[in-house]
Amino acid sequence: MTHMVYLPFSYAALGQWSGRRRLMRQGVFDEGYALHVLLSGVFGKGVLQPFRTFRPSRAQEATLYAYSDLEERTLRAVSEVAAPPDCLEVIDVAGLRAKPMPARFSVGQRLGFDIRVRPVRRLAQNLPDSQSAKVIRKGSEIDAFRLELLRRSPNGWKDREVAPEAGISREEVYAKWLAERLTGAAAVDLHSCRLASFRRLRVIRGDGCGPEGPDSVLHGECVVEDPAAFAATLAKGVGRHRAYGYGMLIVRPPDTSPRSG
Repeated sequence: MTHMVYLPFSYAALGQWSGRRRLMRQGVFDEGYALHVLLSGVFGKGVLQPFRTFRPSRAQEATLYAYSDLEERTLRAVSEVAAPPDCLEVIDVAGLRAKPMPARFSVGQRLGFDIRVRPVRRLAQNLPDSQSAKVIRKGSEIDAFRLELLRRSPNGWKDREVAPEAGISREEVYAKWLAERLTGAAAVDLHSCRLASFRRLRVIRGDGCGPEGPDSVLHGECVVEDPAAFAATLAKGVGRHRAYGYGMLIVRPPDTSPRSG
């Protein structure tokens, strides 16, 4: 059974802990990477995954939500045995809460959703980049919006939120990207999707900095078509980088606004 987990943590302490653990690379602090390492050390690798953080602007305290196969009591017991003391300076295990998610949803059930994603595609072959006059190598991750523009405007383009010359918008491309991942297994029909926020962010992976890429939050509504597949999608997460704070599909009642943070 999948459980939704709530876990308070100190953002300030996370930064200090990351510095002591030497998890920063070339001056880059990647919150998702730091939390991946910390949560793996406290609860085990992949136990709280996917996850999502919320932090009011400039606040020192933050909240983490995650999905897990383990119930609240078990998560506490694991942390009591395995958690390194310095990790407990960052997270508030005493404040941990968890609730079971529905084992099955209803066919035709309409739900709102809130999801943070890194909408990238991995190239299957080399691709000439008309903007930089370079070649993007096979296997590279590329922003799905940038890739769409390159395909539609091979002779040049300008990176805008809406590119009239290419006849495409970032919101439209990201909504299509999400729909492919939600409807591919007949889990849901994507009823609506809007781009709530966008930024470019450099991440840390392994011993070095990974590529800069899109960091986006999408809000919308969907209709459940395959209840079992939808429940599996919630537990697994959506897209790449699910171990680092992306891909957690948070459901909410339809026709309501998601929380800020």
